[in-house]
Amino acid sequence: MPLRSIKLTIAYDGSGYHGWQAQPGLETIQQKLDEALSSLPGGKTTIKAASRTDAGVSALGQVAVIQIDSPVPTENLTVAINDRLPPEIAIVEAIEVPRSFEVTLGAKNKHYRYTIYNGNTRPVLRIKHCWYVPGKLDIEAMSSAAEKLVGTMDFKSFASAADTRTNTIRTIFRCDVTDDGDWIHIDVEGDAFLYNMVRNIAGTLVEAGAGRLKPDRIPEIIEAKNRTAAGPMAPAAGLCLLRIRYHQ
Repeated sequence: MPLRSIKLTIAYDGSGYHGWQAQPGLETIQQKLDEALSSLPGGKTTIKAASRTDAGVSALGQVAVIQIDSPVPTENLTVAINDRLPPEIAIVEAIEVPRSFEVTLGAKNKHYRYTIYNGNTRPVLRIKHCWYVPGKLDIEAMSSAAEKLVGTMDFKSFASAADTRTNTIRTIFRCDVTDDGDWIHIDVEGDAFLYNMVRNIAGTLVEAGAGRLKPDRIPEIIEAKNRTAAGPMAPAAGLCLLRIRYHQ
């Protein structure tokens, strides 16, 4: 069989996994997917993802491309792979794409959502997928701070110290803070993100909501180009990769 390039859209509960990328001795999303793909008839595959999500981070719209020589028809791959995956991981869609498809560089928009629970008692049934923050947060202050993050800027202050990339300029298309009762959602869409950037944004916006940081300080934080200028990093549990869009 000739090699086919298959674009996979993947959903997973990352709370029990050590992130996307395969690591010796640790359970990861990529490892489980590799195991499932290797058990297909033929079974020779390579896999590359658009986003290497961290330990504890979940996804509803992760995208990966595989090169596969299995005789399983493309239209049957979703069921065939899902039958071999643990219940926390599911293939949403499998479609054939040209061999030239760029899963990482071709992405034009990534949409992350960070979820906070701001009620009186921690939500035990959903605690693995949110950040429980007791004490009422000021949504207006968070929104005011968030809107100052929209645009093309140097986001070095929001990058983890472990991010060694020299180009830290990114474009944020939108950064919205909405509430639904005691639930608060921070939706961030951008062309690309630095390491831990969304979690550092979420932590900074919570500082604004708690009254410990004035929203007007956001431009000053950006200008500092220093991680210590921004707020603390929010926990991984609240982060979910919702969707990745590609250039046509």
